[in-house]
Amino acid sequence: MDLHHLRLLRELGDRGSLAAVARAMHITPSAVSQQLRSLQRSARVPLTERRGRRLVLTEAGRALAAAAIEVSTALDRAGRAVDAYLDDPAAPVTVAAFHSAGATYFGPLLGRAGLPPVRFSDEDVPQAGFPALVADYDLVLAHRLAHSPPWPADRLTVVPLVYEPLYVAMPAGHRLAARTALTAADVGAEPWICVREGFPLEGVLTAIAPAAGRPLEIVHRVNEFTVVAAIVAAGGGLALLPGYTSRPDPGVVLRPLADLPAGRHIDVLARPESLHRAAVRAVLAALRELAAEPGR
Repeated sequence: MDLHHLRLLRELGDRGSLAAVARAMHITPSAVSQQLRSLQRSARVPLTERRGRRLVLTEAGRALAAAAIEVSTALDRAGRAVDAYLDDPAAPVTVAAFHSAGATYFGPLLGRAGLPPVRFSDEDVPQAGFPALVADYDLVLAHRLAHSPPWPADRLTVVPLVYEPLYVAMPAGHRLAARTALTAADVGAEPWICVREGFPLEGVLTAIAPAAGRPLEIVHRVNEFTVVAAIVAAGGGLALLPGYTSRPDPGVVLRPLADLPAGRHIDVLARPESLHRAAVRAVLAALRELAAEPGR
């Protein structure tokens, strides 16, 4: 089997379409199809199948793509062992993060002495979209709710960064602000500000509704926490805000939910071979140190 063909199969599994693979590999979709057909001729079972208009991996294809990761990782390790540039401390590292994590960690990383150049990007994607980002960035800061399925560790390296509690945010003058903790029943009748569908914090509101015994009234859908806090402060509804990575408006108070688990895991995702680079490991170590600092 040709390593390049195996890489194309892996990229199809990661990126989800022939067009996306073609763009990433700087070749035409027809060339991708032709090379995948060449790979298919060396296999005894189908590696891909049509699902609607999309070409997807079969179970055998996914197994071979997973093996391709191991092959690629091993070859990458062997090649980089003899390449001096691998240990170049000046090699840039690309880091992507969702908004509140970027606001919390990007600035301190820039101020950290001894790190290689870091190139930042913000990626506001649904929870399911984070694993695919490792194809384009060395390190990806991702978040998921405590009860959500784990990240696909068969094709990613997952480094836990911090567990962050989520609190109910309300105006300082709200009738519930005097309480030290709240229940779902307390907040079930209030209007709410929620993230857009598919984004991690939505799952907590989904859990509040049955616990409160009534559907929640979602009046606004906003992802950016600073905007959410401004709407809360103006009396536009209650919201969930993270305890570490948001800096709420002074007119907003945060209260825990006593009867529901409300929190999220913030993790760093990477392709396994990315962590063979000394520069990437240095930035990852700095992120872990920052996350461990008091108040974060």
